[in-house]
Amino acid sequence: MDRHKRSSLKKLATIGLTAGAITHVPYVFARKKVTLRVLGTHVTLQEAIRKQAMSDLGINIEFSPAGSATVLQKASMNPGSFDLYEQWSNSINVLWNAGSIQPIEKNRLSHFNEINSLTKTGKLTENANIGAGDAPYKLLNVQDDGTLSAQESDSISFLPYVHNVDSFGYNTEFIKPGIAYETESWSWLLDEANRGKVAIVNAPTIGLFDLALAAQSKGLIKFKNIGAMTRSELDRLFSILLDYKRQGHFSGYWNSVPESVEFMKSNRAHIESMFSPAVSALNSQNVNVRFAAPKEGYRGWHGVMCLSSQTQGSVKDAAYDYMNWWLSGWPGAFIARQGYYISNPERSKSLLSQAEWDFWYDGKKTPIDLLNTNGDVAIKAGEHRNGGSYIKRFSNVAVWNSVMPTYDYSLQKWYELISR
Repeated sequence: MDRHKRSSLKKLATIGLTAGAITHVPYVFARKKVTLRVLGTHVTLQEAIRKQAMSDLGINIEFSPAGSATVLQKASMNPGSFDLYEQWSNSINVLWNAGSIQPIEKNRLSHFNEINSLTKTGKLTENANIGAGDAPYKLLNVQDDGTLSAQESDSISFLPYVHNVDSFGYNTEFIKPGIAYETESWSWLLDEANRGKVAIVNAPTIGLFDLALAAQSKGLIKFKNIGAMTRSELDRLFSILLDYKRQGHFSGYWNSVPESVEFMKSNRAHIESMFSPAVSALNSQNVNVRFAAPKEGYRGWHGVMCLSSQTQGSVKDAAYDYMNWWLSGWPGAFIARQGYYISNPERSKSLLSQAEWDFWYDGKKTPIDLLNTNGDVAIKAGEHRNGGSYIKRFSNVAVWNSVMPTYDYSLQKWYELISR
């Protein structure tokens, strides 16, 4: 391992340490009883998913969920601690360069041909904005020389599965509802009116972009390429952010979806970086949180399922079975009910009601109450999804969660911000 790589991992380790009833679709084809260890975040490592997968596959599955920075640090430093890794595409460069993951053989993926164009060409429609930074299609294919690129090959670095666009959520009891793509703006995160009630996700490849978009939208800085900020741009950005912090602007930095829910529920935050399941959970508890559709565009993310470089034999076979299970229909329908998309949505369509499909994928008003994954009412009759349809949302990506060329330096600056 060269000195640069060791330095990156050392810094990553430092940051990591701070830091309803659904139709059953049989999918049993596992070879023998093995234990599959899955490392990832609370976004996909949910108990209902684990139980369904074990029932369908006939294998034992252990989930180890934690915060984004923590699981990335663990996976990078110790590939023997997991068999499959589930997080976001911004982790791919780190894991690949660390030698923590191995190529996935496309010919062992049952539904790969059904995966839509988002991770194959970068966009769902011809006129969509690809977005700055690490658009997932750039990292998908493993080349003969060991590099990752958009050039189609027989092996891939990750299984494309869950994905969405993120922004921020705000409590409409305290902040007047805006208009999607017109008045809702990233700049709200830095508005004086919200001082002391702003929370940010504690992840340097995610929260950094929320704050960069906010600062640029407010006219405090202009980036040449927000997906590849320079050292001088980072110096300027964090100088601005540290000034805000000294004024007591930020109420905290959350590490997991449950923690973000608690921040909003307890009124510690009125506006914060947010993921879709948190919005669903809060709305089902009568906390009126709106998921913004910023006029500047979203921060996009794409879930990645990666195979540990140490996984072999029958456990590796089970890992492929689990990857195939994720694209088999049931998981896609399950995660749709918390606002997430799957890479081959047509296979899940028959497991969603017409009202659910129309609301989550087509952006239409629902004529009936819709339930979340816990069976609680999360969407009330007459509501529509802020930001519109799947295609509309992914046509408006400003930047993707990314590991920039200045990654090491951005880690240092991020740590300074959250620890001061």
